Amino acid sequence: MFERLGRFVVGKAWWVIAGWVIAAAAIIATTPSLSDITSADQESFLPRSYESVRATELGQKAFPQQATATATIVVKRADGQKLTPADEARVGQLAQSLKARNIPHTSGYLTGPQAVAPDKSVQIISVGLDAPTPDDPALLDAVRDLRRDLGPELANSGLTAGVAGDVASFVDNEDTFNQAFAVVGIATIILIIGLILIIFRSPIAAVLPVVVVGVVLSITTGLVAAAGKAFDLSVSQDVQTILLIVLFGIGTDYILFLLFRYRERLRAGDDKRTAMIISVQRVGEVITSAAGAVIVAFLVLLLASLGFFGSLGPALAIAVAVMLVTSLTLIPAVVSLLGRYVFWPSKAWQRAPKATVSHRLGTAIGRRPALVAAASGALLVALAVGVFGYKADYDFSAGFPQDTESAKAAKDLQRGFAAGALAPTETYLTTTNGSPLTEQQITEFSAAVAKAPGVGQAQPPERSTDPSVARVNLLLNENPVSNEAITLVREDLRRAVHAAAPPGTRALVGGTTAIFADINSANNRDLSVILPVAAALIALILALLLRSLVAPIYLVIAVLLNFAATLGATVYLFQGIRGEPGVTFQLPIILYLFVVAIGTDYNILMIARLREEARAGNEPHRAAAIGVEHAGPTVAAAGLILAGTFAVLLLAPISFLQQMGFAVAIGIVLSAFVMSMFFVPALTALIGHKAWWPGHGDARPATGRHARTADQPG
Repeated sequence: MFERLGRFVVGKAWWVIAGWVIAAAAIIATTPSLSDITSADQESFLPRSYESVRATELGQKAFPQQATATATIVVKRADGQKLTPADEARVGQLAQSLKARNIPHTSGYLTGPQAVAPDKSVQIISVGLDAPTPDDPALLDAVRDLRRDLGPELANSGLTAGVAGDVASFVDNEDTFNQAFAVVGIATIILIIGLILIIFRSPIAAVLPVVVVGVVLSITTGLVAAAGKAFDLSVSQDVQTILLIVLFGIGTDYILFLLFRYRERLRAGDDKRTAMIISVQRVGEVITSAAGAVIVAFLVLLLASLGFFGSLGPALAIAVAVMLVTSLTLIPAVVSLLGRYVFWPSKAWQRAPKATVSHRLGTAIGRRPALVAAASGALLVALAVGVFGYKADYDFSAGFPQDTESAKAAKDLQRGFAAGALAPTETYLTTTNGSPLTEQQITEFSAAVAKAPGVGQAQPPERSTDPSVARVNLLLNENPVSNEAITLVREDLRRAVHAAAPPGTRALVGGTTAIFADINSANNRDLSVILPVAAALIALILALLLRSLVAPIYLVIAVLLNFAATLGATVYLFQGIRGEPGVTFQLPIILYLFVVAIGTDYNILMIARLREEARAGNEPHRAAAIGVEHAGPTVAAAGLILAGTFAVLLLAPISFLQQMGFAVAIGIVLSAFVMSMFFVPALTALIGHKAWWPGHGDARPATGRHARTADQPG
């Protein structure tokens, strides 16, 4: 099949390229924009069965005047002394003056005696921020306008103020984010071009992945947007960045798979057309199997209860499918026309290097597979033990620089009020039959929830325009996005609030902490479903590729062990050495996307080469040695590029970006080098012919015009 495909693509190269140009132009011109199906609301990705979602829906209906977000102005004396009655009066005047300025997208400006800290250290003004969506840039402008007007209003008053809250924090860290992602984007291109230049010593080979991925990204975003419109799907605002990273990751992998094999065939004496036909024949099955495994891994995300994962899966699957078609058609067509000039001006493609590092590694693995398997396996297990200390961290603000206005204002606020002042836990009381709530029911409920576990302060109850609904905001003693607060809300607090509802009423718990508590539950449930199902389906693809039941079992075990080792290594560094309270709750799914899914590519490339060498007549130890010698450089190059891209995130001054950068970088390094380069070849050599049971995957083909012999140069 792949030989016929190779002959068609090489024979009709100009037609293939022309077809791609026409198809790309048509897709880009006729499909909608990705922004048309983008949503920024994390809570909206939770199923309605979760209590925090039902509480949010009730709050939106019962309190329609509720702002999209809130900015908290924290006022204190410049000399650090307690606020005086005159100061409190001045803060009240400040609220009225700011309100009179009619700053766009702001409302409320609530303050008063209840907004003064018990220790008189600060007084707050709560400002509603209104916009159609939570990610509207107008919210950022509203915070900037507030800050601009605060200075003149407080001049010569002896008071200072800062604006805190999620929107204010984003304003303070927007430049940091943009710089971090700009650095990653530039570093990705530099690493790809630089490393491929070193490997092939050719600017053409180096630029090829960047150009191809750029074209594929434009096509993919159009197809994803069209699919979203057709099936009424929303995607996260992060999907564009994730698509870019995934395409660069797998796109560079597949292009390298082809170029390395193409160079090998040119060295073996094939002409440029024959070399590409054989390359597609040999590598086409590997690329298709690898892409199939990645597509399956991404589509398994449809089983997730979190809508963020469910919407991300099809988008990434489309991206991989487009890259697969590109790798088997457009790239072979272009390279077959360029021929040896794809490696210009280098002449290194004409001769096989002697005594290379990969040759020495292959020889060592072939001679002592038991020692290599034991050492590499022991390393993975030792790192995997760290998983048992894993704690999820939901506090993004703690990872930001702490010298910004929002960070300082938040600290002032938390010193004067309960720790949960910036993100109150919302409790809603409503009657079961729709009748109006009585004052006694509201008072009884308010008094009871004020004594609930972990509550530092209960704010006065608010009646809705709907007489059957009331709300009481609770300020927790714990940081509202800490593990302790999330566990508290999910368990003890919810039970206490539900029990506090008077007869004939029911209570719901919402707010930021409740949303994260439900995300935590959904995340745990999703990983417990996604990982086993993905492992089973990847094993099935490997079984079809290798015609074996044994090899897929230990390959999947190796992938899962590598996932655990990566997460464990991150726990050791950030929770152990750096003493952070946990690692970002998004990390397991990020590792699933970039370590389990993409890392499987390296396993498939290596095991396919081991089978090929076995079918060439080599006994298992010799097949492992030759397989590592020839596939090792491809795996190493692809792994270094992807790992290096993520490692750049370690330079970002934001903790969760550092965690993500380290985790994915070390995960790819473990995938490419420890697992694929050492553990899998050594284990395959040890198991020997039984690795291919019950088929005969290592049996020499009876015929084969282009069958490779063991002594052919690579």
